[in-house]
Amino acid sequence: MAEIVRGFWGVVFVGFLMLSKWVDSYEFEDFIFNKTSTGDGAITPTPLLIALTLIQGAAAKGAVCLDGTLPGYHIHAGSGSGANSWLIQLEGGGWCNTVRNCVFRKTTRRGSSKFMEKQLQFTGILSNKAEENPDFFNWNRVKVRYCDGASFTGDSENKDALLQFRGQRIWEAAMAELMSKGMRNAQQALLSGCSAGGLASILHCDEFRTLFPSSTKVKCLSDAGLFMDATDVSGGHALRDVFKGVVSIQGLQKMLPSNCTNKLDPTSCFFPQNLISNIKTPLFLLNAAYDFWQIQSSLAPPVADPHGLWHDCKRNYEKCSASQIQFLQDFRNDMLNAIKGFGLSTQNGLFINSCFAHCQSERQDTWFADDSPLIDNKPVALAVGDWYFDREGVKAIDCAYPCDKTCHNMVSK
Repeated sequence: MAEIVRGFWGVVFVGFLMLSKWVDSYEFEDFIFNKTSTGDGAITPTPLLIALTLIQGAAAKGAVCLDGTLPGYHIHAGSGSGANSWLIQLEGGGWCNTVRNCVFRKTTRRGSSKFMEKQLQFTGILSNKAEENPDFFNWNRVKVRYCDGASFTGDSENKDALLQFRGQRIWEAAMAELMSKGMRNAQQALLSGCSAGGLASILHCDEFRTLFPSSTKVKCLSDAGLFMDATDVSGGHALRDVFKGVVSIQGLQKMLPSNCTNKLDPTSCFFPQNLISNIKTPLFLLNAAYDFWQIQSSLAPPVADPHGLWHDCKRNYEKCSASQIQFLQDFRNDMLNAIKGFGLSTQNGLFINSCFAHCQSERQDTWFADDSPLIDNKPVALAVGDWYFDREGVKAIDCAYPCDKTCHNMVSK
């Protein structure tokens, strides 16, 4: 189980969620992790708490969670110069790739609004304080909850298992609800998401653009959503196997972008590296080059490392051997090669730091604080802001490990 450390700043979880043996580790990304450095602005002492709103008209549209309950979101209204600007954050939380773990998922907040928190903290990119979120603090900020198990993309059901795979309908119902609440008048809009939500922000980016007139400034941000079709430590493709299950069980073949499925198999079209070159809307990729979740669950999951040779290394990078570090360097190189073409476009943005991290936009300490991770002396928040507001182009790619001393690296115990 995760070790919990309590201190002045609240609760910091060191480690990761351990699931029961029969539940795939790919299901959740509830990694809340330790900081390798501390600073005065690390974690806000009094975070903003925002209540859950259920979408009351969603059931009539068939837009329901895995268990048939209503989907939901959390919203904090904008003010002043941000009153007509909207930031939509799509929640992450892995995927379910078998009937068995989708059924289990129905008993959690990732598959049922019955188990969702009634309030969520808004920190990082969702904070309402200028000193914590300089460019988006007074926007309308929304977090859309994730309860479909396939990055808001499915539209099918499994009647025998009483499973509703309605991610696409949830997306549409949420957007319709927000448009009715004033988003239709947006002058500026940013679609964002973390992890599985970061993948969703890529999949729905161009669709989001179509909601608004051409006069509205619309861009997208994917945080930790660049899941690579990587070779694992056994020479297999563990994450591809998982994605194949997600695509199959939810019937995503018909839901994925046709400009990809016309050329590649459907599973390949669930991997962002095969999607980003076709996104027409400006897109920013924020990702750790040594993505902690991908190391745990894609590169060295138990199925690929039955003898536990990677057990220590994948939990603490300082315990990796030279050959293991080289394997991780090769993973970073593959990531950089995958985004080469994407990075050539002047409208796109990049912040690829050489950290062992996962999701950096909603955590205050990694988004904008006194000791936040930096590339060229610029923290994530200012890089995203500079790119969104066209203050300057941002193609920030870090030097390889171990050169970056500003990282807040994840270490599990």
